[in-house]
Amino acid sequence: MLQTAQFLATMCGSLFAGAAIYINLVEHPARMGLDTKTAAAEWAPSYKRATVMQASLAVLSFVSGVAVWLLGGGIGWLAGATLIGLVVPFTFAAIMPTNHALLAPGRDLASPATRTLLEKWAWLHAVRSVLGLLASVVYVVMLIRS
Repeated sequence: MLQTAQFLATMCGSLFAGAAIYINLVEHPARMGLDTKTAAAEWAPSYKRATVMQASLAVLSFVSGVAVWLLGGGIGWLAGATLIGLVVPFTFAAIMPTNHALLAPGRDLASPATRTLLEKWAWLHAVRSVLGLLASVVYVVMLIRS
């Protein structure tokens, strides 16, 4: 049970981090190379698809990391779980208002305000990338130590 939880926490946290970093370093910069209207139009379906995958990975990594800690794996597992777990409230509190603004009916997708929101979204999403990366590093360190 312990090894399964360690594997799930580490794998899901690392997959989350990899996907988040890919979005920040590859997908979003490519999107922003387009005109604002096209970038915003591409962002919406990409965001909706990524949400399901990333939310599932973050929650599963968090739950598994907490399980490892509860099974005696050490406080580091709780630290890693907390880092990846912070992604969820951060998303709701900090990113969702920007997402809702970008998805608002009647938004002028070609406007400078839309471009500013897309730029803001990238910085907010980078926080998620960092949290995922830090959680993954903590998990790997804990695996090496065990």
